[in-house]
Amino acid sequence: MPRKKVKKSRKPVKFKVITIKVTARQKKSLINYSKSRRTTPVKLIKKAIAPLLNNYADLKVVSHTAEKVSQLELF
Repeated sequence: MPRKKVKKSRKPVKFKVITIKVTARQKKSLINYSKSRRTTPVKLIKKAIAPLLNNYADLKVVSHTAEKVSQLELF
């Protein structure tokens, strides 16, 4: 008899909380739009910002102030 394959346990995903403020009218619009699309407001927001955030996790941020300091040190 072949042995059963044991599934490797996955590392749990850590989620972070981000809060935003919207006006009452924006909230009403968000709820109505999500109801019309048969989804939740959270899924709607995540789907909307996903293209902006997917490729920037490992991006190194270059500070523009470092360039100004190095130019001043030349003189």
